[in-house]
Amino acid sequence: MKFDDLPNDALLREKQVLAPGGPVPVSRSTWWAGVRSGRFPQPIRLGPRNTAWRVGDIRALLQEGAE
Repeated sequence: MKFDDLPNDALLREKQVLAPGGPVPVSRSTWWAGVRSGRFPQPIRLGPRNTAWRVGDIRALLQEGAE
């Protein structure tokens, strides 16, 4: 399924969020630094080593950058 077709409450893993496969064109280290600083959305913990982000949060981030 394409990113644009997903509902806002769907969850994406890191590899689905970051480029080249995802819509956010930053590196993994930049992403996590932004999460820590509050620049990027906070993840949802799925387990001890699993995190995900809501599609709606990623869309809001992309909208912010487009403005």
